[in-house]
Amino acid sequence: MASAAIFSSLRRRRSPSLEAFLAPVDLTEVALVQTLATLSSELVSCYSSHVFFFQRRNSRSLIRKIEVFLLLLEYLRDSGSGFMSNLPTTAVLCFKELYLLLYRSKILLDYCSQSSKLWLLLQNHSISGHFHDLNQEISTLLDVFPIKEINLSDDVREQVELLQKQARKAKLYLDKSDENLRLRFFSFLDEFEHGRIPNHVELRLFFVERLGIKDAKSCRSEIEFLEEQIVNHEGDIEPAASVLNGFVAITRYCSFLLFGFEEDKLQLSFGNKKTPRKGLITREIAWQTYDRSSIARWMEEGHYTCPKTGQMLIHNRLVPNRALRNLIMQWCTAHGVPYDPPETTDASAESFAAALPNKATTEANRATATLLIQQLANGSQGAQTVAAREIRLLAKTGKENRAFIAEAGAIPHLRKLLSSSDPIAQENSVTAMLNLSIYEKNKSLIIDEDGCLGSIVEVLRLGLTTEARQNAAATLFSLSAVHDYKKRIADQGGAVEALAELLRVGAPRGKKDAVTALFNLATHPDNCARMIEAGAITALVGALESEGVEEEAAGALALIVRQPIGAEAVGKEETAVPGLIAMMRCGTPRGKENAVTALLEFCRTGGAATTKRVLKAPALAGLLQALLFTGTKRARRKAASLARVFQRCEYASLHFGELGVAYAFAGNSTMNNSSLPADVSMSMSISVL
Repeated sequence: MASAAIFSSLRRRRSPSLEAFLAPVDLTEVALVQTLATLSSELVSCYSSHVFFFQRRNSRSLIRKIEVFLLLLEYLRDSGSGFMSNLPTTAVLCFKELYLLLYRSKILLDYCSQSSKLWLLLQNHSISGHFHDLNQEISTLLDVFPIKEINLSDDVREQVELLQKQARKAKLYLDKSDENLRLRFFSFLDEFEHGRIPNHVELRLFFVERLGIKDAKSCRSEIEFLEEQIVNHEGDIEPAASVLNGFVAITRYCSFLLFGFEEDKLQLSFGNKKTPRKGLITREIAWQTYDRSSIARWMEEGHYTCPKTGQMLIHNRLVPNRALRNLIMQWCTAHGVPYDPPETTDASAESFAAALPNKATTEANRATATLLIQQLANGSQGAQTVAAREIRLLAKTGKENRAFIAEAGAIPHLRKLLSSSDPIAQENSVTAMLNLSIYEKNKSLIIDEDGCLGSIVEVLRLGLTTEARQNAAATLFSLSAVHDYKKRIADQGGAVEALAELLRVGAPRGKKDAVTALFNLATHPDNCARMIEAGAITALVGALESEGVEEEAAGALALIVRQPIGAEAVGKEETAVPGLIAMMRCGTPRGKENAVTALLEFCRTGGAATTKRVLKAPALAGLLQALLFTGTKRARRKAASLARVFQRCEYASLHFGELGVAYAFAGNSTMNNSSLPADVSMSMSISVL
């Protein structure tokens, strides 16, 4: 699948209006002229007195052209329906084309009035080109328009003819002052690229005096807008995403350098999440999806328009529509339809997805981190809260960011904020700690920081917001990826108890964070007794019936029952065996793997008495037989091993004899899988927040 961008514009709030692409076909001449007059009047009324920060001359020129069209249309409208009904056919066709041009003019003027200043600056060439294209199309329309065949007043005719001459002579216009500002912005990027921090006075002159960005809130709006462009123009953006990331980093640095750290607390809160600002991007970007080979052949044949809308394509690069491709693949899998994904991928899109930050981005972020940590150390409570939030955001992406933030000394200051009575400060600090912990080398800095592990556990136990408690659990999961730290975490007072409690009563995401952390802790054999003592076994057994965490719970139990004390503890839970068998019946493929593995290890460790107890479970024989034939390779191997354990049990001949043939078949089919890992099946990842 490939997507072709038809033309650029504004907001994602509304889908592209049909009027933007299709000329009206069912309007009478009278209705068409009236509609055009209304649309022109609205545009003139909206923008005639509007002050454009950029593209001032191009915008004013376009508005003046629309004013002349409005003069013509009002004259025709006021001449009466009889006059309009007798318009030449060519004039009617021109008016239908004008309908499209007016809508496109509205889109472009909206874009220039509502987009961020920095984005307009960076798109100076492209947007100027859009204005020029519109002018060329207006010129063509006026050349075709049969002005001599229509009885117009002298002043209207004079205005239209003058517009016709001006449109013919018009050339692409680039505002020199705008272009100089754009080049100055790039010069800041170049300075960071060479390891130099731009002069404070020059940055203030650029952002405050030249661009009119005069507070932190305005800076944040600019940053959010640029970040949205990166996300929503994947693989198809100029400047390149890596360059845009550099400009985001510079703007973030200037936000704190120039405007300080005090902000409205409502802007800091992550507990009361508001809907992300869809804002000023691509309202009228029209994406069409085509079969790759078909659209490629269309272009190879010399076509430079969209087959559906007829609009000129900005470029002929094909961008994979991965979302649609994944949906098709899922549907094929669900319905048993063979699906072979394409062997090749679009190079530009792949390079975008894997793009690494350039040096300018890294150096600007490093300079920002220095300012943030200074505020963590010496700032007011409000400034510390802002700094913690920004470190959280900065540590979301890139190991370089996580590395230099920790190297600059952020962890001790974040540890102090974990005990803050301010819920926003606490939430941001623990989440920043989570994001930093993803970088392997930072795990030791966090664990070895005096009191840090205890503070994280306290947030898990008594955190002031749900999100803070959840992220504390996720931080323990991240840290427990290091084997030597699993015992230290389990031995930390209250840690396992708090994870078990979160697994029992937490929100879905909190339960997921808790069960994955408990799974990691269960992989250390010395933690079994501690987990039993803390009530983690009961919580894990209960989680077998909880959607979203049942797979990990079964996996953790499979590890715990390998030890006699673990098997004994699980055996005391009345719902443990029924819960595992229920998962074999209705679970996901991985859930079934973990369930049969847990039963296998339970029987092996518990001996004959435990095996007989499991064998008494209703419908187990049929479930195991089904798994022997239809399960994954690993599930079939574990099921075969469990069947062998059952066959060695005297009690099995009464209840399980029918599995002999199935076991032999499955056993033979899995003889070559002895090299497969014996541990439980898990698929876990850490999400930055």
